[in-house]
Amino acid sequence: MNISPHENDFGAAIEGVDLSKALSAEEVSQIRRAWLRYRMVYFPDQPMTHEQLEKFSLAIGSFGDDPYVRAIDGHPHIVEVRREPEEDVPLFGGTWHSDWSFQKTPPNATILHAKIIPPVGGDTHYCDGVRAFSALDSAMQARLEGLHALHSARKPYSHEGVKAGGGDRRSMTLLPSDKALSIQRHPMVRTHPETGEKVLWVNPLYTIGVDGLSEKEGEALLGELFEHMKAPEFIYRHRWRENMLGMWDNRCVMHSAQGGYAGHRRVLHRLTVAGSAPY
Repeated sequence: MNISPHENDFGAAIEGVDLSKALSAEEVSQIRRAWLRYRMVYFPDQPMTHEQLEKFSLAIGSFGDDPYVRAIDGHPHIVEVRREPEEDVPLFGGTWHSDWSFQKTPPNATILHAKIIPPVGGDTHYCDGVRAFSALDSAMQARLEGLHALHSARKPYSHEGVKAGGGDRRSMTLLPSDKALSIQRHPMVRTHPETGEKVLWVNPLYTIGVDGLSEKEGEALLGELFEHMKAPEFIYRHRWRENMLGMWDNRCVMHSAQGGYAGHRRVLHRLTVAGSAPY
């Protein structure tokens, strides 16, 4: 197995392994070590069936709970992330986010397998929450470690949110619900349960406020943090290729789907790996 890390040890290519076949315990261990170290890893040239994709995901961990988006028929844990050439609605996943951070136990990992990739655009940008936290001054770190953020799915997945986002014109089927209005409280600085690293763990899509601060104060603090997190030195820009599989650590990474491929189809298959409550 050959592992080629990117700048700042954020993002790495892994080659020399066939994910369509059963992996040995040592191969799974190597992949997990690389995933924990580089936070986002990808495997070029990995043609896979739905069943093979599911089997790889289970080698990493149990399936996560994926609400609000209809799964592929017969495969309840695979969501098809699809955009047709003529679609004119906002990008699915285009706002910076950590997957399902509004859940009590958000996913440990997200796995994405590329099926149809446009000739231009369609990249995904990733933000390293570990380095984003370590770059803050000590006073801000101390302040944030005493605060909790409020997370909710209301913006994209409430009935109002889906309607505002053009949900009826999407090729993907969104499943709006009043459950999206609920709020989950999480620490703003998360301790990674496997590495022990401190992570700045807020995101523009699902983080809607700060517990104990007024709406105005919370918006100001979150706005400052979001701008900080999007600084170029924390970002890895990933270019997809057909049959590439990507996997990132949702406990310390947020991401954003990019456009730039109007007139082209883009299709990827996504699963999540179950996680634990942030602390």
